[in-house]
Amino acid sequence: MRSPRSPNRGTGGGSARSTLRPPRYTRGEAEIDFPLRSVHRHEQKKETSMQELTPAAATEGRIRSRWAVLPLMGVILAGPGCAEPPPGEDPAEILPAARQMFDTIQAFPASFLDAPDVELGRALFWDERLSRNGATSCASCHTRENWGSDARQLSIDARGELTGRQSQTVFNSMAQRSIRWRGDRETGAEQAQGSIVGSMGMDDPEEMVELMHELGYEGRFRAAFPDDPAPVSAENYGRALEVYQSTLVTPAPFDEYLAGDPSALTDEQVEGLELFVSTGCGSCHGGKLLGGGAFQRFGILEDYWTVTGSEEIDEGRYAVTGREEDRYVFRVPMLRNVVRTGPYFHDGSVASLGEAVEIMARVQLGRELDPVEVERITLFLESLTGEIPEGYSSPH
Repeated sequence: MRSPRSPNRGTGGGSARSTLRPPRYTRGEAEIDFPLRSVHRHEQKKETSMQELTPAAATEGRIRSRWAVLPLMGVILAGPGCAEPPPGEDPAEILPAARQMFDTIQAFPASFLDAPDVELGRALFWDERLSRNGATSCASCHTRENWGSDARQLSIDARGELTGRQSQTVFNSMAQRSIRWRGDRETGAEQAQGSIVGSMGMDDPEEMVELMHELGYEGRFRAAFPDDPAPVSAENYGRALEVYQSTLVTPAPFDEYLAGDPSALTDEQVEGLELFVSTGCGSCHGGKLLGGGAFQRFGILEDYWTVTGSEEIDEGRYAVTGREEDRYVFRVPMLRNVVRTGPYFHDGSVASLGEAVEIMARVQLGRELDPVEVERITLFLESLTGEIPEGYSSPH
């Protein structure tokens, strides 16, 4: 196995913390929030970290669930934000138990897709001219073919350099409590602003503002932000991109199943759901996104790089917070569309979803899954695949 190198790769440029208000829209007399907007995080966000746990601590006690006898790690997975799997009377009652752990999402209302700020955000997202090399857009790292993510291990930015981590999908991503693998940007607007001097390769945000003026965007910004006397700005660039990405919602067969249609999943997928719950996967990959809401150490029982073959050891949130308990901690990725969004993990080190499932069971839960169990869980994950959202294509 290759010896991993210590962390030495930087990331794209950052930006000051955003204080933007979440977008709201008026239709007639009704003021409407975007669905899937986690606006509560601006008011009550608490930074979540995990206490580092050793294999010995993980096996000191065991918690009995009617689904299975789970190791302590399999239930709490080492930190705040990961809930205990709910008990069920027997496997036939997996649906009621699943409804306690997971939630549904709905497609974005089509009537909002022609809103001026959504249209502006869409234009900005797909415009390759808005970059240092004139050939890179947001969509360059979040491709339609890979369900809003990048099929490469690492993306290439407008300076021709590799990004620090694998580019995750933008589909459903605005509902997460934070953005990026380390959760170092709280909102989609903050992420988009940071990308100006990051992936887009600009020297400073004002360079992007000047370029948007040159390319004739002023009219679109005025339509999108009519109350702003100087609407063409880096802040409104971020706002518009956040609004557009908020429309990229992908309901899937699993939502139909949770809503009461048992035929939405095959028997094998239901078996996979049962295994997903009883193994302990759902304790962190829960909620409407099956993840995206907590931070977690990658490699609780074993160092992750010993099984992923990672070329570098990424210290995760430790580089953001400087706290020892955050070493090797990452934001738990959401699993919606996971079958279509490989390669996997923060460094794209694993190409196969089945292998990724095996690795997570082993290094997080201390479980050795057999091939049939891996297959069933993977089949369940297929039920999380939705359609590519309407509007996820270039308007140019």
